[in-house]
Amino acid sequence: MIKIAVFGAGTWGIALARLLAVNGRDVTVWSAIPAELKSLSTTHRHPNLPGMELPSAMHYTADIAEACKGKDILLFAVPSPFVRATAKKAAPHIPEGQLIVDVAKGVEDKTLMTMSEIIEDELAKQKRTARVVALSGPTHAEEVARDMPTLIVAASEDEEAAKAVQKAFSTPTFRVYTNTDRRGTELGGAVKNVIALAVGIALGLGYGDNAKAALITRGNAELSRLGIAMGCRPETFSGLSGMGDLIVTCTSMHSRNLHAGMLLGRGKTAEEAKADVGQVVEGINALPAACRLAKKYKVDMPIVQSVDAILGGRLAACNALASLMGRDLKRE
Repeated sequence: MIKIAVFGAGTWGIALARLLAVNGRDVTVWSAIPAELKSLSTTHRHPNLPGMELPSAMHYTADIAEACKGKDILLFAVPSPFVRATAKKAAPHIPEGQLIVDVAKGVEDKTLMTMSEIIEDELAKQKRTARVVALSGPTHAEEVARDMPTLIVAASEDEEAAKAVQKAFSTPTFRVYTNTDRRGTELGGAVKNVIALAVGIALGLGYGDNAKAALITRGNAELSRLGIAMGCRPETFSGLSGMGDLIVTCTSMHSRNLHAGMLLGRGKTAEEAKADVGQVVEGINALPAACRLAKKYKVDMPIVQSVDAILGGRLAACNALASLMGRDLKRE
């Protein structure tokens, strides 16, 4: 039986933990919050995933050393701001060559590292290496928790590692593809959240489907330009972790980033929007790094930069679309 430890007891981590457990995997959930673990182990429910019941065979621990011991796969499912701290805490207990999967989406502002690169960085400080795979795509936890059909990508330069994750995570309702463009896969997962904020702002202002489709399409063009400048494969951004993830995040009412953007469009501040959403809004976290990457690689990203100007108070949301529409005319 494949043994998997899931770091993080949020909606995505628990939805994946349940999926793996009901499909015959031995699953242990680690959290730094004991009250979270107690609630999960006694109620077999997650407060943000109504109707989902957790298998009684799942294990729970607040001891990260115990969570790391004897596992085939370690799954990082904490929010992006906590990936480095979690990796630092886990690193002394992670065996050399461990297979690690990251599902957190973001880019660290200070270092411009992706989440997988952060994990590798913390392991390197302990003079260890691991086989790190990014698992990303158009996946809302609410649907995975209900066994609704879902497709996703396991990305790693190490093809055998990606195939091992594909085999471990694939189920009748959860289909896993592989690719070797880990950076492009992670970049798509991070920047699409910023584009979703832009779409939400447009909807909050009362704009329609034309504007939504335009922002999604031109947002993907911005993402692709950045990815190509960073050495990623162009086709990654038309796949599941690129356009696929962008579409679902910009159209689904499960999307926290879309919801937060709508609140911003209606005049809320970033802090008010985050408080109203009540969960992590990854697009707000990813925005500074996305802007820094655009500057570093000299890539024109007007939608991303407009969102940054709105959140920074330099541009009123109601003037943002006019600013974009007034740019110099050019070829697509």
